[in-house]
Amino acid sequence: MRKKFKEFKNELKRARKEKRSSSIIVYFILRALVIACMVLEFLRGDLNNAALCLLSLILFLIPFFIERKFKIDLPNTLEIIIMLFIFSAEILGEINNFYGIIPYWDTLLHTLNGFIAAGIGFALIDLLNQNTKSINLSPVFVAIVSFCFSMTIGIMWEFFEYTADKYFSTDMQKDRIIKKINSVKLNEDGKNIPFSIDNIDKTTIYYTDKSGNQTSTTINKGYLDIGLIDTMKDLFVNFIGALCFSIFGYLYILNRDKYHFITNFIPQKVLKE
Repeated sequence: MRKKFKEFKNELKRARKEKRSSSIIVYFILRALVIACMVLEFLRGDLNNAALCLLSLILFLIPFFIERKFKIDLPNTLEIIIMLFIFSAEILGEINNFYGIIPYWDTLLHTLNGFIAAGIGFALIDLLNQNTKSINLSPVFVAIVSFCFSMTIGIMWEFFEYTADKYFSTDMQKDRIIKKINSVKLNEDGKNIPFSIDNIDKTTIYYTDKSGNQTSTTINKGYLDIGLIDTMKDLFVNFIGALCFSIFGYLYILNRDKYHFITNFIPQKVLKE
């Protein structure tokens, strides 16, 4: 076990030496910030946030594992974006509540996720297309697969958020205050015709607490939507990110010299010496 860990450390050092200075600097700066945050959260007694910091440190190693396992090279720009994405989502978003402080923080990250995931899906098919003589996929097909891959990743993440909220009492699917609802459940005749309530001023919820006492809470200025709007918004902006990359990916296949900038977001196959 100790031998394998030593080999892992040596390979990590070698991989870092091969990288450009910019990605190395970003890696060590973010790692130092996360370690400082983890120590602070541990001193505060918040073990959940401390564990989240530890998870972030592990996630920072994802680019290295991808390169080592699949023998591919992640462009410097893509590697930096991945590390910044992890830091923005976990440390800034969850621990420092940027999701609540900055209105469009979650939207920005989901859009970026759609773009990056499409790039990874594009690379999987484009590498196959270039290195297999018996396969010659059209640019449109490669772009569609790239788009579908990104959307699948986005949907799987929403499944994860729903599961965490349902079984671990989290609130990853952020709620929204809405002023109008349409529901067939409110139709007193039991017909499949939605009953609408508009201009909702407030909602009062009555429930029994853990002590068995009847209590209530009031939601002012509307009704509480339990995550549906957040989920659909996340999928929509993921759609926008995926669509943007798929279009650029399609143009890149048609003219690789003119749209060469797209290679900054596409994993490349390691050339054999």
